Amino acid sequence: MISGQTTVAAVIGDPVRHSLSPALHNAAFAAADLDWTFVALPVVAGSGAAAVDAMKTLGIGGMSVTMPHKDAVAAAADEVSDAVAALGAANCLVPMSDGRIRAENTDGAGFLAGLRDDAGFDVGAKRVAILGAGGAARAVIHSCAAAGAAAVTVVNRSVAKAEIAVALAGDVGRVGNVADVATADLVINATSVGMGDDRSMPCDPALLHGGQVVVDLVYNPLETAWLAALRSAEIEAHNGLSMLVHQAAIAFTHWTGVPAPVGVMRSVIQNKFS
Repeated sequence: MISGQTTVAAVIGDPVRHSLSPALHNAAFAAADLDWTFVALPVVAGSGAAAVDAMKTLGIGGMSVTMPHKDAVAAAADEVSDAVAALGAANCLVPMSDGRIRAENTDGAGFLAGLRDDAGFDVGAKRVAILGAGGAARAVIHSCAAAGAAAVTVVNRSVAKAEIAVALAGDVGRVGNVADVATADLVINATSVGMGDDRSMPCDPALLHGGQVVVDLVYNPLETAWLAALRSAEIEAHNGLSMLVHQAAIAFTHWTGVPAPVGVMRSVIQNKFS
């Protein structure tokens, strides 16, 4: 029952009505027996900073942030995590005890946690190849380098964008080409290729081989044409479901201070796409 004591959390974006966050977090709040509720709040482009102020005014207990506000809320927050400072973008806002707002980016940590869940894989001392240079790619690049990857190679159609993204990996980063996926221990598709009804592939599956681990950050559908081809070739390949779940779980814990019911959150998302 929602009452005057219920804590409200929200996701902001433009658009945002399609967001899975309310289903994900409301199931988690219920499983953890917390008097919280989660809603989607449409916030028009250009009003991200105002949403940070509104969060303080309204006493919102936590906020997820999606496009196009990630850069604006990072700039407007009172304090930022190391990941936000590096990326210039935040997907999670956390109210602090003194009334200030801290900005977090949980995507990179969520990716690493999901990778451990799905594959028992640690990127430390491993060679990583990432297809794409957008927001999700940049978060993964930063997190892999910070976790001790031996090499982080970025492959993107725009070399200029790849150069900007690979700078987040520091000394272990370099711009490569699609042939570099053959020598990587971990290959990640961080593009939108294969999403929805798109049957195209981010690279030729024949470039990959057994012994590698592959992650396609796409989770709708749960099995893209690329994943299906890789699995047919007996290559270990996972979708982006775990990253989605774990980045939300990390936000949940930032807000509530309690461990997230990851299994419940995963079931909610699987049911949406099965």
